Amino acid sequence: MKFRPLHDRVLVRRIEQEQKSAGGVIIPDTAQEKPMEGEIVAAGSGSRRDDGSIVPLEVKSGDRILFGKWSGTEVKVDGEELLIMKESDLLGVIEDGGKKKKR
Repeated sequence: MKFRPLHDRVLVRRIEQEQKSAGGVIIPDTAQEKPMEGEIVAAGSGSRRDDGSIVPLEVKSGDRILFGKWSGTEVKVDGEELLIMKESDLLGVIEDGGKKKKR
């Protein structure tokens, strides 16, 4: 099934964080918080102004983003749990892809 969000909404896939702490301690699934980082799977066309013109979204499919801890509505699309949220719920776009340099 193909899913396309409407207006200023985006479909987001959570990006799972590492299961180890910085000190090397393995964190069990029950103690982990849900990640606040994700990837845009699909985006709507944009919000509509009062005059009928459309303001395009600033994000696009493939962008890595940060969002609020309680943002979005969980939905299941093709058996995969995703989030739907408005563009205004996004905190920002991660420009470097979130890759950390190893020393």
